[in-house]
Amino acid sequence: MRVRSKRYKKESQQSVKEALSLTEAIEKVKSFKSVKFDQSIECVLHLGIDSKQADQAVRGSLSLPHGIGKQKTVIAFCEDSDAEAAKKAGAVEAGCDDLIKKISDGWMNFDVAIASPKVMGKVGKLGRVLGPQGKMPSPKNGTVTNDVKTAVAEFAAGKVEFRNDVGGNVHVVVGKQSFETQKLVDNIEAFVSHIKKIKPVSAKGTYIKKMSISATMSPGIVVNY
Repeated sequence: MRVRSKRYKKESQQSVKEALSLTEAIEKVKSFKSVKFDQSIECVLHLGIDSKQADQAVRGSLSLPHGIGKQKTVIAFCEDSDAEAAKKAGAVEAGCDDLIKKISDGWMNFDVAIASPKVMGKVGKLGRVLGPQGKMPSPKNGTVTNDVKTAVAEFAAGKVEFRNDVGGNVHVVVGKQSFETQKLVDNIEAFVSHIKKIKPVSAKGTYIKKMSISATMSPGIVVNY
């Protein structure tokens, strides 16, 4: 059983049960006592989808208006002739055969892997290693692209990836507790708008059933969207 801290329990008692407006919910989360680090703010949407149906999967990536306050460590699988450009764009490692071997040997110190379609045939052998960690490049979330340089720059700057879990929930980091309220509002609205645009055609009934936001170590606040 997970043990909650006294601070968390106190904040849970301070939480309201009814849904708040987005601005009110953000200000409530920002009012919770800060810990020793700048907590990330996460937005969670519970969607009316059947996660068992492949055609109802909701996944992708997007750049939020104000970023998320954190840079990501990015690598790039590309032809050797493009490696230098990828590194200048922000990749910590770039290339093909040598990089594949390095990862096969156990190196995993990165957050996002970008790949050129030209080398995906070779990168595919890493599926069993990268897949379980959610790091396998995929066209669906924008990490397999002909424009490796731009993708590296965007993800290094904090472009976020998302995919629904088995319960039909989509989680995404939308900023930091130190962000101004309006910046968090802008980021969350951009995220929700994007999710609405990619609603699966086969999904029936209410699409966004519930929305909540929380800080890394705070209780969630339900939002009246």
